[in-house]
Amino acid sequence: MRVKSITNFFDRIVQRYLPDAFLFAVILTIIVFIMGIFMTGSSPIQMVEHWGTGFWDLLAFSMQMALIVVTGYVLANTPVVKTALEKTSMLAKTPGQAILLVTFVASIASLINYGFGLVVGALLALQVVKRVPSVDYRLLVASAYSGFLLWHGGLSGSIPLLIATPDHFLQDTIGTIPVTETMFSSYNLFIVFVLLFTLPFLNRMLMKSREGMEIVNPVDWETSSFEDKYEEVEKNERQTPSERLENSQIISMLIGLLGLAFIIYHFATNGFDLNINLVNLIMLFLGILLHRTPRRFLHSVNNAVKNVGGIIVQFPFYAGIMGMMVDSGLSEQMSLWFVSISTEFTFPLFTFISAGLVNFFVPSGGGQWAVQGPIMIPAGIEIGVDSAKTAMAVAWGDAWTNMIQPFWALPLLAIAGLKVRDIMGFCVIILIYSFFPIAIGLLFF
Repeated sequence: MRVKSITNFFDRIVQRYLPDAFLFAVILTIIVFIMGIFMTGSSPIQMVEHWGTGFWDLLAFSMQMALIVVTGYVLANTPVVKTALEKTSMLAKTPGQAILLVTFVASIASLINYGFGLVVGALLALQVVKRVPSVDYRLLVASAYSGFLLWHGGLSGSIPLLIATPDHFLQDTIGTIPVTETMFSSYNLFIVFVLLFTLPFLNRMLMKSREGMEIVNPVDWETSSFEDKYEEVEKNERQTPSERLENSQIISMLIGLLGLAFIIYHFATNGFDLNINLVNLIMLFLGILLHRTPRRFLHSVNNAVKNVGGIIVQFPFYAGIMGMMVDSGLSEQMSLWFVSISTEFTFPLFTFISAGLVNFFVPSGGGQWAVQGPIMIPAGIEIGVDSAKTAMAVAWGDAWTNMIQPFWALPLLAIAGLKVRDIMGFCVIILIYSFFPIAIGLLFF
């Protein structure tokens, strides 16, 4: 009963007071602008300069996230992927099993790659709710997003991968730290396995707290049935030369195989280097191949781009926020305050908490490390804390508050057809719970 009361309290607060994700970014911009003036001594003109200078720093990343939504949408609309998702969704027979399945699969996918996890979680949720329509769709999508909590402890974790790479910007201070000391360390594996096997049951418990409450139905984002119409066009012997090209399976096969050839070459020469660009590349060319003709592929793309407006508009505002945080020295002040109250024992915990706070304003793993790494690493060395653990404390802080930061939820929500307020009440509970296994892992392992 207490869990139900807490869950419903946060859900009501979020539903009532949390604005649209775009307005959230605007309000956060104003808050950081004011904080910069009063906490760092920066003038209003300087803060405006910091904001405007940083405004376009995430353009490449914005395109990557937009393509995550578009290519994921396109791939999900292919017959082969639809069938695979439908077969996976058949493992869930009840609402409880639906929550468990989506959370676990999304968590595994996020451990492989963060972009992959966001897409797989959202697409599986869409299929599962068709199989189990009585499940609370809002909670199901929140469960898919909860798997993203594990990403920075997994194979695509930007901080552990960066410090394992020769010539990274802190090499003179810490050298290169192999992943055996970071993502495959005992404390990181403890955190990953505890979250992997407890988050599904936490989300299932949240489902029970919603019994008797209103069930929100999914938005049907799939394209209208155009298979028969296009088959009729393709069989028409009076096609113009341009129509023959648009309906040519040979064209799709040639360009699709070219893309797959590069993907195979990449893995052969670089090992299992699955980054966000490669995830997009794989989904793009599989979509081209599996849609069979350029016309079918482009029809799906045209429907997909309707879902990326929020990403295109909002991400520059977060880039501006990051610019104000970094250039004004506000992020440095936050980090140094936590350092000042730390001991050798508590330093990893306070590093984790400070990273969680900074992540709220600088929601990028690599960008956050560029801000906090030069502060936390020397401080940790001076106190006597292992640099690998300091780095992973920052990594987990970055992942932790993603649960209540709309930045990363936007691609998943675009696919799922929900707004940020629809899932954030549940995500607050996930945030509170996950603090404890992460803190225990960093302090006692």
